[in-house]
Amino acid sequence: MELVGVVAMLMAAVSMEFGLSQGAIHRVGDSAGWTTIGNVDYKLWASSKNFQIGDTILFEYNPQFHNVMRVTHPMYRNCNTSNPLSTFTTGNDSITLTNHGHHFFFCGVPGHCQAGQKVDIHVINLSTSSPPTSSPEPPSTSASSLSPTVPASGVPGPSPNLAPSLPTAAASAVAAMAAVSVVAAILVGDFAF
Repeated sequence: MELVGVVAMLMAAVSMEFGLSQGAIHRVGDSAGWTTIGNVDYKLWASSKNFQIGDTILFEYNPQFHNVMRVTHPMYRNCNTSNPLSTFTTGNDSITLTNHGHHFFFCGVPGHCQAGQKVDIHVINLSTSSPPTSSPEPPSTSASSLSPTVPASGVPGPSPNLAPSLPTAAASAVAAMAAVSVVAAILVGDFAF
């Protein structure tokens, strides 16, 4: 039994070493969820969070009355629903944050965005030493020329990452966990050469 605990601790250590732990889950609007009822201040909600790469944004809502659209900054400012980057309609939508910068979302039901059902998720690059500052409005750009995540104007893009790519890191972690399992099996006597 003691060996099982040691193996579990080794596997947890390998998982943490290779960055395979999960990020935080942020339920948009907390207990109110994604709604126009109750005058939820999504700007205030987002400002109280520390979003990081790997975190998950969870939109929970009644799909008969709401949806979630991921949009560019100009679309967000104007509540323009004409060409969203993506649309979610399940009522239980999880979106993992994969890069620094601003991620803009709103409800595409007529009048909901204008009523305040919109949120700017800002993932701050923690590797920079200066505190975040307000940035000027970005120039208007057509949505078709933008990637699904649009960094804020005036905010430098992420620095080149010298760490191994996720597939490389994951493969290394899987190999390390397999090695731990084999060593454990040898020690228990369940492994034959």
